[in-house]
Amino acid sequence: MKPALLGTKIGMTRIQGERGRVIPVTVVKAGPCTVLQVKGLVRDGYHGVQLGYLDVKPHRSTMPLIGHAGKAGTGPKAFSREIRLSGPGDVSVGDVLSVDIFTEGGVKFVDVSGVTKGKGFAGVMKRHGFGGLESSHGVERKHRSAGGIGGHSDAGLGRGIKKGKRMAGHMGHVRRTMSSLELVKVDAENGLLLIRGSIPGPNGSLVVVRQSRKKG
Repeated sequence: MKPALLGTKIGMTRIQGERGRVIPVTVVKAGPCTVLQVKGLVRDGYHGVQLGYLDVKPHRSTMPLIGHAGKAGTGPKAFSREIRLSGPGDVSVGDVLSVDIFTEGGVKFVDVSGVTKGKGFAGVMKRHGFGGLESSHGVERKHRSAGGIGGHSDAGLGRGIKKGKRMAGHMGHVRRTMSSLELVKVDAENGLLLIRGSIPGPNGSLVVVRQSRKKG
């Protein structure tokens, strides 16, 4: 199976590398993850593995999810994700995976997926990096506004505004993947992964860590 785990973002710190070089890293508490389901080519049309992470009280789950987890010999999970595989996996339903799979596979680079921080309703300057209007004498008091939005409205498109127009609106809280991040250290005793650089989401958010598709 391609090394992959679900985990929780703890926060950022720094460690010393070779010759005292400071390396900024993000600490992720990964696993243990229970294999809830194994999908095959004959029955499902593709190969994949469904992982579950973090136990949750039964009254906070649903009967279908409780029954689904019960087939794997475990209780309901708070966070579950499916990992696509290119071929049959070497795991079975009920197996428990830990950070050791990254050590055994010799993984050097990982892709981390998560949900970015939500910024609420944001203007065009914060959301898209607009420069705003001039601050000189005579300019109306709306320096952070978007300006004219009707450009190209008469280029055969009528009076409507073009699709994709960058305007104020909801910012953040979207799924993002940081690819090809260096896996600096695996702390098997505490179940931690030290990943160089930043990853999406606030501290305490749930993330998916898998072997990089582009490197290694």
